[in-house]
Amino acid sequence: MLRISRQLGIPDDEIEISAIRAGGPGGQHVNKNATAVHLRFDIRASSLPEVYQTRLLAMQDHRITAEGVVVIKARKHRSRELNIQSALQRLRELIQAAGTTPKTRRPTRPSRRARQRRTDEKKQRGRIKALRKGPVD
Repeated sequence: MLRISRQLGIPDDEIEISAIRAGGPGGQHVNKNATAVHLRFDIRASSLPEVYQTRLLAMQDHRITAEGVVVIKARKHRSRELNIQSALQRLRELIQAAGTTPKTRRPTRPSRRARQRRTDEKKQRGRIKALRKGPVD
């Protein structure tokens, strides 16, 4: 069971983990052992609450496919166990990010001093540009 929060968890049978061969440095070890990990998690078929599912599907994340499957590739470490932990941690962070409600923006207006500063800067810029002009005959 992957714990997301105190109340929320994902059963292990909903997360599919497959080991693949990783490229890069590591010598003969990488060529003969499958240490990299692909984690697949189907959002629509999961037991996540509806709120989490809709927020995850609405996210603009490259790890979420058009079919609603989260695909996480972990190949940072040289051991399969560490890569599995890394992939599960990234899945946990993604779901936690979907669980937080975005802060609503309260519209504000610029202060009187900010407006005054803006007009002063515009006047100063105009004076500088006026000095670039040649003498008037």
